[in-house]
Amino acid sequence: MPNAGDSVGRTIMITADLETAIDRLRDLIEAARRIVPFTGAGISTESGIPDFRSPGGLWTKNKPIPFDDYMASADARTEAWRRRFVIDETFARAKPGRGHRALTSLYRAGKVPALITQNIDNLHQTSGFSPQDVVELHGNTTYALCMDCAQRHELPGIRETFEESGHPPDCACGGIIKTATVSFGQAMPAAAMQRAQDLANDCDLFLAVGSSLVVWPAAGIPLLAKRNGAVLVIINREPTEFDELADLVIRNDIGDALGPFIAP
Repeated sequence: MPNAGDSVGRTIMITADLETAIDRLRDLIEAARRIVPFTGAGISTESGIPDFRSPGGLWTKNKPIPFDDYMASADARTEAWRRRFVIDETFARAKPGRGHRALTSLYRAGKVPALITQNIDNLHQTSGFSPQDVVELHGNTTYALCMDCAQRHELPGIRETFEESGHPPDCACGGIIKTATVSFGQAMPAAAMQRAQDLANDCDLFLAVGSSLVVWPAAGIPLLAKRNGAVLVIINREPTEFDELADLVIRNDIGDALGPFIAP
């Protein structure tokens, strides 16, 4: 069976013409046997989740707290939890956007075995992906883990205790509790990185959606797929450093670009 590249060629195409882009993407999807999506913050902005890096994003308002500081300082942990609960309602009311729903449609159609994401918002799971088929490279902010015993802690209970005491939470084992996200300076999850690499090595169409592709080592995953013969599609409103390596670049709104692929 031919792969996506064999069917429609590998001529680089960078377009802002939405109709042309959708037609090209449809051809690639139909020809592909195994599609691996890789998503970044841009897919969730339609859902009301702010981009961390863009002007006005969360990190332009508050400097990120490095992992070592979090572990060493109760004051840093207190500030981290204060910030997390400030944005709690934003995450709680967010619903999957058109991009999420389109990828879920491909997943349910059997085209997508699993999805790789840099996002921490849990929206792919909410949209219909089984949790075991979402490879979270940067973790998940909707729950917390003990850094010692790895026990899972739910946020409502942590918030209640935090607001009553004003102190950062500790686990019953005495360990430090942290949201299940990867902080600056914290080691990337080895199992998730290995699975992402395995998926990239074994696909014929790789969709990089809503990622600036500047955060390493996650940004290396699309390159790995490309080097192993996959067709690479980049869907992002802004240019990326990898655009010239892609087979198709769509510089349009992600919801507009992927909306036609939502199953009725």
